[in-house]
Amino acid sequence: MGISGYSRTELMACVAARELRDDEVVFVGIGLPSLACNLARLTHAPGLVLIYESGAIGAVPERLPVSIGDPALVTDSLMVCSMADVFQCFLQNGRIQVGFLGGAQIDRYGNINSTVIGAYSHPRIRLPGSGGAAEIAVHAQRTLIVSALSPRIFPETVDFITSPGQRCHGRSRRELGMPGAGPVRIITDRGILQPDPESGEMVLMALYPGVEVAEVRAGVGWPLQSAATLGTVEPPGPEELRLLREVLDPQKFFLKG
Repeated sequence: MGISGYSRTELMACVAARELRDDEVVFVGIGLPSLACNLARLTHAPGLVLIYESGAIGAVPERLPVSIGDPALVTDSLMVCSMADVFQCFLQNGRIQVGFLGGAQIDRYGNINSTVIGAYSHPRIRLPGSGGAAEIAVHAQRTLIVSALSPRIFPETVDFITSPGQRCHGRSRRELGMPGAGPVRIITDRGILQPDPESGEMVLMALYPGVEVAEVRAGVGWPLQSAATLGTVEPPGPEELRLLREVLDPQKFFLKG
């Protein structure tokens, strides 16, 4: 179960949940983002409005959904609409306050690759592609990236920019005319990264209990800088763990790590 009786996945879910504020509108993905959002809804943010790509608006699932087509998302939701309406009426209209993202590669500026590993014309691995990730990265008011650390996932430069971060091809989001703030946190399994306000490069801002700076630096492919004063992250509380284990994920689909 990891350090102090909880897994790193449980800690990541709690950290992600704490980033959400009551009454915010969140574009939710399946897996850890859904776990975090529903944990927040059951604790400090009961008014959270969850939007799933399949068209469930204001979803209040009684159990953790296993896909965006899960019937649990429809029951008692505020409305069900088309995917086109989700993207055009909600996301592109600036109505999504928080978007969750992940990917195969994440670089020092928070650019995400979910398209190819290797050269685009002759890739070693062809990945699923953007889905709605590129639109979320551009139009959500802020985004949260959730991923375990490893040099393979966090290279200095991604092989392909699927979803833009703080700087793309040497230009800032403002220079590129992007409306959203981009990734404001990268929630990893060892600490939290956030962009430097001047350079846009991700720096270490907080450590998890029992983790050393060297462990985080070993998980990225660039010379990771640290904030002048590093924060510390509170471990999961008893009620958070109870909800995660007994209510949200009793079969441990997502909490194995």
